[in-house]
Amino acid sequence: MFDAVTKFLRDLAAPDAEAPATTEDDIRLAAAALMFHVVAIDGVITDEERHTLREQLQARFAIDDRAARRLVDDAGAADAEAVDLYGFTSVLKQNLEVAERERIVEMMWRLVFADGDMHEFEDNLVWRVAELLGVSSQARIRLKQSVRDGAG
Repeated sequence: MFDAVTKFLRDLAAPDAEAPATTEDDIRLAAAALMFHVVAIDGVITDEERHTLREQLQARFAIDDRAARRLVDDAGAADAEAVDLYGFTSVLKQNLEVAERERIVEMMWRLVFADGDMHEFEDNLVWRVAELLGVSSQARIRLKQSVRDGAG
């Protein structure tokens, strides 16, 4: 899968007219990398965050625990190599309907609140990702409140 991560990042850095179509694996990796970035942005990845990340990926992509663990590892590598969020968000914006992009934002909020504490970097990150995904401010705030109220 590391080769897939390398190819994905290479294609993001140098897209061309002859690039192959986006695959489900590309979408999974882009979403997972954004979510990994959420749990890593405050400098500490708690067990609760890691567990919630795997659960979110398993539920969203209908994968087993082993595949989710592998996807988390690949997402961490992709996140470490990325220079910005646009490469990931552009894949999702081009390939997912608004409702699915909102679901990604909701999943990100679940990760933010997984450890019981919202760091300002996490809040800012979800705001930026939502903007890049074309998710409205109203939807982002509604999702945040819904997840926060459900988590509390």
